[in-house]
Amino acid sequence: MKARRQCKACPWRKDVVPERDIPGGYCEVKHANLKETISDGGTAGLGKPLRMMACHEFDVGAEQVCVGWLDNQLGPGNNIALRLRAMGGGLPKYTLVGEQHECFEDTLPKGEDDPS
Repeated sequence: MKARRQCKACPWRKDVVPERDIPGGYCEVKHANLKETISDGGTAGLGKPLRMMACHEFDVGAEQVCVGWLDNQLGPGNNIALRLRAMGGGLPKYTLVGEQHECFEDTLPKGEDDPS
């Protein structure tokens, strides 16, 4: 599996404004719905399909995992199902760029963590 570098518009980077540089345009609702890919830190997701956040720079049908999401969920997100997959070698090596947000809510536009 080819190593990946975090993209220039990754919302997990602290130096990125989510509304900028998104191919096809930014959608706040789609961004907020990615909350479904975030682990609760427990084992609740075990036995269910692993949902991953895709990098917005890849076309539909050729998706690759978001490097910022991957790092968060392997680290502070404590995604047990993802960690088990990583132990099996099913994830790419990656390089982060700059400081990262610690939680999903910080990746959303300020004051807009619930678009409903």
